[in-house]
Amino acid sequence: MSTVEVAHSDTAAEIMAAAQSLVGAFGRHDVDRYFAHFSEDATFVFHTVDRMLRSRREYEELWRTWEAEDGFRVQHCRSADGVVRMIGADGAVLTHRVTTVISTKGKEETLEERETIVFARSGERWLAVHEHLSG
Repeated sequence: MSTVEVAHSDTAAEIMAAAQSLVGAFGRHDVDRYFAHFSEDATFVFHTVDRMLRSRREYEELWRTWEAEDGFRVQHCRSADGVVRMIGADGAVLTHRVTTVISTKGKEETLEERETIVFARSGERWLAVHEHLSG
């Protein structure tokens, strides 16, 4: 399987649109819409979490814990420098930088992070199957 960087193809545009929709829902703290962008068996690696999350459900449960215990809320999120690399016809890797404003325990914080999201075609949609966030 070859990996090709895609700058201006229709498929890359679809993936970028899926990513922007995901980031937009995250940035509005639209929890249901945000999680709808992930496959049920998606995995997650976050530099702020001490283990890999092995499903969307596991991440959703952790998210609810953050909200309940820390008052966690996403205030805003912006993506920059996105690059899409295709993996065959039905897979893609997006790398980008994200600037996120969150609030926890009544305090606002701005995070500058790098992120990789692996997408797979699911029917007519592109769903995220893996997300890796690093500081």
